[in-house]
Amino acid sequence: MAATHLLSFSASLSKAQNYHLNHNRFTQNPTLSLKRTARPCLLRAVLSQNTGKTSTQDPKTTKFQHCFSKSEDGYLYCEGLKVQEVMESVERRPFYLYSKPQITRNIEAYKSALEGLRSIIGYAIKANNNLKILEHLRSLGCGAVLVSGNELRLALQAGFDPTRCIFNGNGKILEDLVLAAQEGVFVNIDSEFDLENIVAAARIAGKRVNVLLRINPDVDPQVHPYVATGNKNSKFGIRNEKLQWFLDAVKEHPNELKLVGAHCHLGSTITKVDIFRDAAVIMVNYMDQIRAQGFEVNYLNIGGGLGIDYYHSDAVLPTPRDLIDTVRELVLSRDLNLIIEPGRSLIANTCCLVNRVTGVKTNGSKNFIVIDGSMAELIRPSLYDAYQHIELVSPAPENAEVATFDVVGPVCESADFLGKERVLPTPAKGTGLVVHDAGAYCMSMASTYNLKMRPPEYWVDDDGTVAKIRHGETFEDHLRLFEGL
Repeated sequence: MAATHLLSFSASLSKAQNYHLNHNRFTQNPTLSLKRTARPCLLRAVLSQNTGKTSTQDPKTTKFQHCFSKSEDGYLYCEGLKVQEVMESVERRPFYLYSKPQITRNIEAYKSALEGLRSIIGYAIKANNNLKILEHLRSLGCGAVLVSGNELRLALQAGFDPTRCIFNGNGKILEDLVLAAQEGVFVNIDSEFDLENIVAAARIAGKRVNVLLRINPDVDPQVHPYVATGNKNSKFGIRNEKLQWFLDAVKEHPNELKLVGAHCHLGSTITKVDIFRDAAVIMVNYMDQIRAQGFEVNYLNIGGGLGIDYYHSDAVLPTPRDLIDTVRELVLSRDLNLIIEPGRSLIANTCCLVNRVTGVKTNGSKNFIVIDGSMAELIRPSLYDAYQHIELVSPAPENAEVATFDVVGPVCESADFLGKERVLPTPAKGTGLVVHDAGAYCMSMASTYNLKMRPPEYWVDDDGTVAKIRHGETFEDHLRLFEGL
């Protein structure tokens, strides 16, 4: 899988094959001495050192920019600010570092792509549930896509307009549906029992609920099976041959349910936008059938799932405009409101997990870079063998040998790895190392396994300063869960 990224190291590979680590070399490098500052950290971006990364490009004609870049001096920058300087100014532990301007750029790319359409950009909160990020997305005009009652409560706390929120899920519980009904949230019908629960919630709330039918279009998104949601074996959505049953059931509950549209979601990390068009063709045909029975359905929700360049291979991947343009004429031909549910493509490339090298070791046949971060902070590689690009934040010494490493953490599991078979300069103890594209499904899936406390989060703000946007959890936080028991 990593072959794309090893090309630049081809000259060193033959040397690396027989490389044996010299442990004495690593013990000679002292641990970094870090200073701390009060929040917010007053680090300012030196914009002239940020080579080629600006926020002035036209989102209509450019693909997603990347806020992290290596400059000619060998240091990694985020929006013109040295990541090394951030490391020296915050808590000495793994942390997530975001670019607020990159979040804005990603949203603007979707907004530009949707010009000329009536639409809702529903940010998928499950991708990243940081409250400060949610508040920023809401300020940019996003709605929210929810898959639990607590995500709904968080969206309300962040100030989202509930009438621009969509409640998904194959197992929504009654109390959460009551809240959704009270607030006027769109709710997707996912099953027979889901419909029964929505009807019950509508009666309890005394509100008629705007519902969409989540139809399984049985389209193969050509992605990892764990993130495929729109094929016939998925637990999500109703079988298309059951459509008439659901239409009849909705007709039986005119005081509780108002059918306003149809929904599908194919999966995640999709890199072929024709797949979205294939699904949209199927869905508008279903909507024609639904309209023919007297329903005024005006919303088509095509889900999200647009992939990103996790490999940093400069691959030309579809942009939001490419995605929207594949369905634009279909949407206009039926005079529909389009709902899109991006998560990963809005937030993944805005963030890195920043770690420090604890040491380097070999077991004779394999070399390891051991870092302070782990599968507890970032589980995607361990969970479904996901690839995320890894690099050092500072230039390696000229005499540093290049070798092939597994990048692993300290958690007591053989599955605790952030990357395998990565060709890197041998780092000194204390060197910074980042896992890229960590904004989506990383912090939101973090755990306290091995009592590794969930890390703090920071972002580089629009003015070039660094601010904490989430406190890191502490051992005392853990003990408080048992107070009074």
